[in-house]
Amino acid sequence: MATNLAIDDKILVMAQSIAGIKTKKDTVNLALKEFVQRRKQEEIISIFGEIEYEEDYDYKKKRNRK
Repeated sequence: MATNLAIDDKILVMAQSIAGIKTKKDTVNLALKEFVQRRKQEEIISIFGEIEYEEDYDYKKKRNRK
């Protein structure tokens, strides 16, 4: 999908340098991928402490040790 964007060249060049990426396209794609991953991680973190476990559950019994 072709898209025209007005991106701050200074930031884009800095991102390319930091990431060691040669093309603007690859830099923007990596930035978007990392953005999505971070937001997904924040969603997961938000449920910490929300899940209730049975008090008598013994996770060690579920391990398959030989």
